[in-house]
Amino acid sequence: MEAIAIDSNKTCFQRGIRDGMPIALGYFAVSFTLGLAAKNAGFSALQAMIESLTNNASAGEYAVFSLAAAGASYWEVAIMTLVTNARYLLMSCSLSQKLAPDTPLLHRMLVAYDITDEVFGVSIAVPGRLNPWYTYGAMSMAIPGWGFGTFLGVAVGSILPLRLVSALSVGLYGMFLAIIVPPARDNRVILGAVLLSFAASFAASRWQLLAGISSGVKTIILTVVIALAAAVLFPVKDEEGASKS
Repeated sequence: MEAIAIDSNKTCFQRGIRDGMPIALGYFAVSFTLGLAAKNAGFSALQAMIESLTNNASAGEYAVFSLAAAGASYWEVAIMTLVTNARYLLMSCSLSQKLAPDTPLLHRMLVAYDITDEVFGVSIAVPGRLNPWYTYGAMSMAIPGWGFGTFLGVAVGSILPLRLVSALSVGLYGMFLAIIVPPARDNRVILGAVLLSFAASFAASRWQLLAGISSGVKTIILTVVIALAAAVLFPVKDEEGASKS
């Protein structure tokens, strides 16, 4: 019986590696651009790679590098990272239901370490119960791709001419647009929240009453207030509620 369990784990791990390879390639391209942002914020290649290995989230890392470049304090960076990555709390809860009830706590914690949008997507799509070794296989591809891409972005950014680095940094805005445009196009509430965020951010940067507040605190306040208002005014209906209505 023990040999069967080991073989099963090995098979699941290999399937995770197979499904994680495309994720790693996509991560490499995005994290390379984040590496350029990390360089502009004063991070070394090693520091940026460690940041990517401990905060494997594009939006969360973008917030870290942006706030660091603006001279934000540690607690501002910590709070903003928590707010930006809050969606992973819901993903973790959902994925925990996919695991067998007797799955040890250690396996649950290891799976939770790298619940990204893509790793969550392939893991939640596994038929039946999720074997943690499948997620480990996907993580074994995704994590190095993300970390090495960030490292290379900083390293190459230190070699290339400043003008070329500035041109490549435009890719970071492309990544940002790729995050917000698809959901905003399909949902008017999200589109309104995005436009309101742009307008409120611009107004906050020009309002003299808020001149004494750092940009990091302004970003945190606007994010929490706008997200909370959208959640209260336009709650998302579950499938059961939608079918009854």
